[in-house]
Amino acid sequence: MLVAAISCKSLNNTQKGTGIGAAGGAAAGAAIGGLTGKNSVIGALIGAAVGGSAGYFIGKHMDKQAEELKQAIPDATVERVGEGINLTFNSGLLFKLNSAELSEGAKQELQKVGGILVKYDDTSILLEGHTDDTGSDDYNMKLSERRAEAVSGYLESQKLPSSRLKTKWYGESQPKFPNDSEANREKNRRVEIAIFATDEMKKEAEKGEIK
Repeated sequence: MLVAAISCKSLNNTQKGTGIGAAGGAAAGAAIGGLTGKNSVIGALIGAAVGGSAGYFIGKHMDKQAEELKQAIPDATVERVGEGINLTFNSGLLFKLNSAELSEGAKQELQKVGGILVKYDDTSILLEGHTDDTGSDDYNMKLSERRAEAVSGYLESQKLPSSRLKTKWYGESQPKFPNDSEANREKNRRVEIAIFATDEMKKEAEKGEIK
């Protein structure tokens, strides 16, 4: 997986939350997004940072959630980014060629994720659909939309409110790996998940009331 935040590797998780926001979340998000191959999930997470003492409290809160996700789905890559979490499945949430159908393995993994996301109801979830380079640009754009919506719909079935879920899709424009082999193309057929604080959580953090 791409390194979550290149300029933040030397910081601990709560320091990341504090420093990024203080430097200006949106600007940092744009810069880091460019460094990570225009990875919009990373940019969204960095851009959502508020920094300061609020960012510190949010970071500690996200540390707990990230640890639970790692324990529940060890086959996934869970990265703390700024004040949020980037979740990418290594095998369970990959799609077959030209398909937006969730495998049984993906559904099992999403059930575990859904249980944790329901528990932490003060976060928002961004779901981004992607494809490999097989097929036309237009076809891949529509396919990536269907993939993002498939994950969103399944999480809703796990009692996650639709108001917490947002979908985006990028076709083949944001590969995590070069599309130079079938093994790499399989990895690019994916949905990435970004978890970040709601406005309500940010307000609580500013007051030091977040648990």
